[in-house]
Amino acid sequence: MLRTENLARPWLEPVNIRLPEGRIGVVMGRSGSGKTLLARAVVDLDPNGGEVWWKDVRRGAVPAPEWRRLVGYVPAESGWWADRVGEHFADGADVPELLEAVAMPADALEWPVSRLSSGERQRLALARALAARPEVLILDEPTSALDEATKECVEALLLRKRGEGMTLLVITHDPGQAERLGDVFWRIEKGRVEEAS
Repeated sequence: MLRTENLARPWLEPVNIRLPEGRIGVVMGRSGSGKTLLARAVVDLDPNGGEVWWKDVRRGAVPAPEWRRLVGYVPAESGWWADRVGEHFADGADVPELLEAVAMPADALEWPVSRLSSGERQRLALARALAARPEVLILDEPTSALDEATKECVEALLLRKRGEGMTLLVITHDPGQAERLGDVFWRIEKGRVEEAS
């Protein structure tokens, strides 16, 4: 289970959520309500108080890089630090399969990052995160730049990963996507998180 205990930071009231292993949790709320602040706090990218647990691992008891290997994060706007797409991927037998699953050609690894559209960056960032094999993956608006057909591909991949035992926390503005993906739901308003149905 992914759980938080009084997780808080400026503009985010203490959060206590429980997301069972192998499930998809969905967080919804208006722009500026604190969804991204919550995601970044769980991953420990910004100063925060409280604690987060994944299974029996307490976030504060392990080095940050180790925590982020367990709990991955794909922000709404991904970072790219090298010239070519392939330089952002570790070697892995599942990379071609992941590229196909997000509707990207195998030769995308050879592309310069500068040629990528917003939607291509979004899909490649998801493939990159999955290639690192986290046990939990937090996704901030993972399909906001995608057309409907490509969104379906990405959602099918996320559902497949849940079926394989991965735990996912998805931030979305899309009620339809929440309904298609979610097992557990929260709504956030002005930094306050509450369970939703």
